[in-house]
Amino acid sequence: MSTTVTKERTGPGRQRAVPPRTPAGARRRPWISGAPRRALTGGAALVWTALVVVPVYWLVVTSLRSRTDFTTDSPLALPGHPTLDNYKTVLDGDFATYLLNSVVVTVGAVVLTVAAALMASFSIVRYTNSWSRLSFRMYLLGLAIPLQAVIIPVYLLIIRMDMYDSLLAIVLPSAAFALPITVMILVSFLRDIPRSLFEAMIVDGAGDWRMLFSLVAPMARPALMTVAVYDGLQVWNGFLFPLILTQSGDKAVLPLALTLYRGQFGIDVPATMAAVVLSTLPMLAVFLLAKRQLVAGLTAGFSK
Repeated sequence: MSTTVTKERTGPGRQRAVPPRTPAGARRRPWISGAPRRALTGGAALVWTALVVVPVYWLVVTSLRSRTDFTTDSPLALPGHPTLDNYKTVLDGDFATYLLNSVVVTVGAVVLTVAAALMASFSIVRYTNSWSRLSFRMYLLGLAIPLQAVIIPVYLLIIRMDMYDSLLAIVLPSAAFALPITVMILVSFLRDIPRSLFEAMIVDGAGDWRMLFSLVAPMARPALMTVAVYDGLQVWNGFLFPLILTQSGDKAVLPLALTLYRGQFGIDVPATMAAVVLSTLPMLAVFLLAKRQLVAGLTAGFSK
């Protein structure tokens, strides 16, 4: 294909060659294309997969070793004599108590967070006045406050409220710090609901509570499931609040209990890894059950 070089006058009797201009809609070719680009992309994906899979593989394999095999076998080799004694040791202890505490704290914090965030988001989207905009900015301001910076005021507040060393002392701060990100996600989702639906319900005589439960909650189900799984994962893996706000063994949750297992079993790493594997199974089951709703919530609005 031939290219045309235009000439531009720069003065009397002088002309200067001007390179052809690239059309506005034309795309520039990538600096790496073809087979090298595919090889580079595939290699990066392979490295990322190895970084994710290898630690999980080591975790599961180590939990199936005996203490003797753990010190003699190669770390990534399959166990020569796989055993479930580590899981039996963990289950015979207080693992059920720690699991129940984690479930109570996670469910309580998630229900409280999602209920409060749904009502706050509905109010922000429904009433577009200065107060709703100010409240939304205050929620966004909460994203800039790190948890570690306010742990001492939270500790003093829990002491003054006489809730220290209780599961409620973990539930309330966990819900409070999960509220800003939850409100931000729900507000972004609720703004996509057509205003005509709200106006139609107002014509039918519906109030705010009826619109909230009959219109907003059903249409926001994917977003609610998304924030519930996200918040639940954060609360389930939370360590700082249980460490600072509780001290009794019967109030320990799983992340904190893993440190107790390390002290209880000494250098019994396989038993500790077995406790870690058991502690991940509930959230893994929740993720698999809510996978479809979670993907729908994360991709909502991309096709608009």
